[in-house]
Amino acid sequence: MNLPNKLTTLRVILIPFFVFSLLYRGGEVAAFRYVAAAIFIVASLTDLLDGKIARKYGLVTNFGKFMDPLADKLLVCSALICLIELKQLPAWMVIVIISREFIISGFRLVASDNGIVIAASYWGKFKTTFQMIAVILLIFNIPALALVTQACVWIALGLTVISLVDYIMKNHKVLTEGSM
Repeated sequence: MNLPNKLTTLRVILIPFFVFSLLYRGGEVAAFRYVAAAIFIVASLTDLLDGKIARKYGLVTNFGKFMDPLADKLLVCSALICLIELKQLPAWMVIVIISREFIISGFRLVASDNGIVIAASYWGKFKTTFQMIAVILLIFNIPALALVTQACVWIALGLTVISLVDYIMKNHKVLTEGSM
């Protein structure tokens, strides 16, 4: 259990605390929303750090390859589902975002069975960044930033679709050619 794997594990452990803080009393207690935002920011930073540390120091493991993307999806999907509960996001948007994650995970699984590794694209990285920014802004729920928040939400949604199309276009052979 090296440092990057500990950071990934920490991200997963933080999720229930994040969810509780965000949903406490229907999200109406500002102090708990700030705690939720702090937890989400810390968890998001562990996502940034674990990969950099693993690559820089040669600490890439099978556990990390499996758990890091899973931890990311669990964190972001948990946040998005909570934001539906708080009536800050429409369910259809969250369904689009979560569907993209399932589709990409399926592509990666099929590719892996054929000995192919599908690396994260820049579109996927931009998507993740905007999703995390949008979630943070939605958690803070600052009326003066409502326009910025909505812009980030729509940009995140657009990048979700663009990154999905990009993955499919670049990797369609994984599904169409069978074993490679």
